[in-house]
Amino acid sequence: MDLLLDGLRQSVGLILSGDAELLRVMALSLAVSTVATVLAACCGIPLGAALAIGRFPGRRPLQVTVNAGMGLPPVVVGLVVSILLWRTGPLGGLRLLFTPQAMVIAQFLVALPIAAGLTRSALGQVERDVLLALRVDGAGEARVARELVRLVAPQMLVVLAAAFGRAISEVGASLMVGGNLQGQTRILTTAITLETSKGEFARAIALGLVLLGLTLLVNAALSWRERSLAVR
Repeated sequence: MDLLLDGLRQSVGLILSGDAELLRVMALSLAVSTVATVLAACCGIPLGAALAIGRFPGRRPLQVTVNAGMGLPPVVVGLVVSILLWRTGPLGGLRLLFTPQAMVIAQFLVALPIAAGLTRSALGQVERDVLLALRVDGAGEARVARELVRLVAPQMLVVLAAAFGRAISEVGASLMVGGNLQGQTRILTTAITLETSKGEFARAIALGLVLLGLTLLVNAALSWRERSLAVR
């Protein structure tokens, strides 16, 4: 208990002092996860809409793949991305391994099934009459998808929140493809893992509090926006 209390006191001091390394790790973590979330939303929402309203060959296997991907172990993603980006791998010439860009790719792949699966679920709750009315009105599939996404806009913010939470809390894949290099690829989750292994619990707790704070802040902002859209 004393270890926890001492760690909490010291961690609060680190945060309030504006520790440079802590701020650097926080900024990189936020940047990587934000980019990954935006990419996951841009790809996952259209994919989820296609699965919800489309009828095309391979739809069911794709849906099974998305559902499986929602629970895919991040270390598997890290393994695949590492092999692809390895110097002798198919994309080794890009020299992206152990860079923030590699972590963006890994977090994107982890968050993508979440965005697609939750979008498909949200659109699946829309009354079929709405879908039929749009098609009778002559709307193409792309317009139907846009209108349905607009109709469930509050739920789309939940999709964003879930994708961001999945991305920023990811550690295994980011550690494998980023390498946890100080000043280059060290983010909150990998830094927490390192500091805990070193017994530096005060710094690990400080990083954990910052991670929790960022997650709560983003989710609070999206929840506020969700409520404002719901009352329109």
